[in-house]
Amino acid sequence: MRRHLNTLYVTSEGAWLTKDGANVVVSREKTELGRVPIHTLGGIVCFGRVGMSPPLMGFCAEQGVCVSFLGENGRFLARVEGPVAGNVLLRREQYRRADDRDATTDLVRSIVTGKALNSRAVIRRALRDHGEAVAEAEARALEAAEIRLTDIARRAERVRDADALRGLEGEAAQVYFAIFDHLIRAQKEEFRFIGRSRRPPLDAVNALLSFLYTLLVHDCRSAAESVGLDPAVGFLHRDRPGRPSLALDLMEELRPILADRIALTLINRRQLATGDFRRLENGAVLLTDAGRKTVLIAYQERKRDELTHPFLGELVTLGLVPHVQAQLLARHLRGDLDGYPPFVWR
Repeated sequence: MRRHLNTLYVTSEGAWLTKDGANVVVSREKTELGRVPIHTLGGIVCFGRVGMSPPLMGFCAEQGVCVSFLGENGRFLARVEGPVAGNVLLRREQYRRADDRDATTDLVRSIVTGKALNSRAVIRRALRDHGEAVAEAEARALEAAEIRLTDIARRAERVRDADALRGLEGEAAQVYFAIFDHLIRAQKEEFRFIGRSRRPPLDAVNALLSFLYTLLVHDCRSAAESVGLDPAVGFLHRDRPGRPSLALDLMEELRPILADRIALTLINRRQLATGDFRRLENGAVLLTDAGRKTVLIAYQERKRDELTHPFLGELVTLGLVPHVQAQLLARHLRGDLDGYPPFVWR
């Protein structure tokens, strides 16, 4: 089993990363802020005005450590990585399956089923943890959403058309986000969720979700590349220039557990407050530097949680789940597995 490695997140404006032996050194204004042995890292993510020396970029590429540069609000800017890894035959098979209507339908079905069931699991966990404190009307809405998500997962098993399955994926998202506000149990006035808004996020909850989704898609893209898959060619998400469609496919079934649950925990445990967000003149809401650090710490800690993988039956960390799913997808494309088993959280 692959070892779970850390991701180094650099958020300090004006930071400069250099190489010292086998260490990554982070400095600002000629003052060293810290150093990390590169063998402990799976990736480096730089936010805002952060720079890196060419020798370190080359060293990271040699060591298989991908480097991503994001804007201060988490918008993807660029990525530095070494030579493409993996068997070219695997990628050719990925492309053939993406052009095969029946093969695409089977894969989309697995992804949609996983997303619906994991969204349902978040609702069930909320009812279990906060059931007595949930108002009767809210409880009925949550239970109705739970039933509908179960029904969507069942209907997905019978659908034989990829576009119809994409419609079910949209329905699952609509059902889930319609009750998401009921899952927020603290700071209701400050963290009201009316609906999903992106590019830009228009409230604190959307800003938090968008930031977490950016972190997750980075991990899913790295996972796809680590097993030799092309992150740009997906099945649920159609090809679009500049879009990591396969990474977005992998992310769909993992959003509820590796992003949404973290967002709800940070709000419900009052680890984030309105002071951790700022509003721009165009109405966009972004996390502050302090807010981002709080989220990054929570994300790293969540990735260290262990669980038994439902298909492998092995104990893995949550941070390894994207890599396991990418490996299972690769095994399916090679013909070692009859189907792609989605990750379903228990």
